[in-house]
Amino acid sequence: MEVTLREKGRITVPASIRKTLGLCEGDRLQLFAERGAIILKPKRTITAEDIKGIIGPIEVEVGDVESALGADLS
Repeated sequence: MEVTLREKGRITVPASIRKTLGLCEGDRLQLFAERGAIILKPKRTITAEDIKGIIGPIEVEVGDVESALGADLS
């Protein structure tokens, strides 16, 4: 697939590629050069909601959470 480099170095990622990769407006991409090619990779952020329930319920002490956050929750 071919795209055109526009003003200020901008390109448009074709809709078919965006759909295949599940990309939406505002998504962040990693950009780097490798062996004479420009590589764009989606930068995925995993949230707690994404992994909720994967390993089942876990009991933690409030003190452990406070230590991890560096804050006093009481």
